[in-house]
Order: sequence, then structure tokens, then C-alpha cells
Amino acid sequence: MPSITITISEEAYKVLKAAKKENESFSDVILRIFPRGDPRRILAYLQNHKPLDDETAESIRKASETVRRRFKARVPEL
Repeated sequence: MPSITITISEEAYKVLKAAKKENESFSDVILRIFPRGDPRRILAYLQNHKPLDDETAESIRKASETVRRRFKARVPEL
């Protein structure tokens, strides 16, 4: 499976590491917490945690834009 390198803050890394179960990869943790296709779960998770700092919020915004742009690029024309 191909991999992508991302940059996260040290604080985000610590949170992710703390959520990691034995024999679970960081990708597994992310997919467990944020399953594909369920934005309500992402919103619920974020609402139950402290507010994001500006740098993290901007990183999420940029990643979201990239995902949306790539998704649109793959949708065949009707």
C-alpha cells in the first residue's frame, strides 16, 4: 500500500500515540476514529476535544481542500 507523509504538531502526535492500541498502526488509529464517509463522527470527536490551534486548523483546511480537489478530478464527466 502506498504511503503519504504528513506533518502534524507534537501535541497531535502525542494524542494520536496515546490513542494507539497494541499492534495498531497510526493509520489504523486514524481510520478507527475517523471512518471513511462519516463526517458526523469527525464533528462529534472534535466537539468533545479542546479547540484546535490555528496551525492545526489550517493544516486540516489545506488537507480537506486537497482531498476535495483530488476527488473532483477523479469523478468522470457525465
